[in-house]
Amino acid sequence: MFVKNRLPLLIKTAIVCFCMQLNVIHMNAQMLENQYKIFSVKERKQVNLNQLIKEAKGFQVIQFGEEHNDSVGHFLELSIFKELNLAFGQQLALSMEMFERDVQLVLDEYLKSLIKEKNFINEARCWKNYNDYKPLIEYAREKKLAVIAANAPARYVNRVARLGMASLNDLSEDARKWLPSLPIDTLEGAYYNKFLETMGGHSMPGMQIYQSQNLWDASMAEAIVTFINKNKGYKVFQLNGRFHSDEYLGTCYRLKKAGLKVMTISCFSDNSFENPDFSKFLNLADYVIITDPKVKRSF
Repeated sequence: MFVKNRLPLLIKTAIVCFCMQLNVIHMNAQMLENQYKIFSVKERKQVNLNQLIKEAKGFQVIQFGEEHNDSVGHFLELSIFKELNLAFGQQLALSMEMFERDVQLVLDEYLKSLIKEKNFINEARCWKNYNDYKPLIEYAREKKLAVIAANAPARYVNRVARLGMASLNDLSEDARKWLPSLPIDTLEGAYYNKFLETMGGHSMPGMQIYQSQNLWDASMAEAIVTFINKNKGYKVFQLNGRFHSDEYLGTCYRLKKAGLKVMTISCFSDNSFENPDFSKFLNLADYVIITDPKVKRSF
C-alpha cells in the first residue's frame, strides 16, 4: 500500500525534475547565444547565424575550425549542425577530427544503436572531453545522419612524428587502408612557414613533426572526398582544430585541390570580444566567429 501511494508522487517528482532540467538547458542556450559574434569576411560586416547558414547552402563542405576547449564553439557546432540538417535533410554528414578512421565500424554500430554507449566510448577511443561532442553524436544518431571518422590513427601519426613519412611504407596493406593514399604530398610554402611559426622557431631539426601534421590533414581530406564521391549530392559538416583550416591551408587546401567547394569558419575566443577588430582576421576564413573569453572553458 505504501509503494502504491508513493508511485504518483515519484512520477510527479520525476516530471518536475525533467522540466527543470529543460529550463536550465534553455537558459544556458540563451546565455551562450550572447557570447559570440559572427563576421562575414566577404561582406566585411557582422552577421547572424541565419546568414551564415544561407550561404552554406552553396558549398559541399562546411569546415568549422575550433578551439577544442571552447564551450561557446561547441554550442555553435551543434546549432549549425541542426540548421544544416533542416536545410539539407538526410543528405548531410558530420565529419570529425575527433575520431580515427579505424573506429568507423564502432561509430556506425553506435549510431545504429547496436552497441551500448560505454562500449562505444571505450572502443572508439573517444577524446577525454567527449561530452563536448556527445550532443552532436546523439543528434546524428537521432536523425540517422552519417558521421565520418576522419582522422588518421594516432599510432601511425606517432610513427611518422618519430620516423618520418617514408616509415608508413613498412606497414601492412591492412594497416594502410586506414591511411590516405601514399605518397602524401608534404606541403611547403605558406603552410610550412605557419607551422614553423607555431612551433616558435625559424627552422626545424627534422621534418617528421611537420610530416605528421600533413598526415592528419591528408587523412581528413581523403575521408571527406571518398564519402562525397560515394554519396553524390551530400554535404559534409567537418569539425577540426582551426590550425587544419585557417588561412585556407591544411585540410582545406587539400579539399579544394580535390575540386570540392569549401566554406571555412574560424571560431576562437579573443580578448577583443567586446569591441573586436575584425580587420585583423580577414585572412583566416570565410566566416570568423569571436567568442567571449570570460566563458568558462570546457577543460
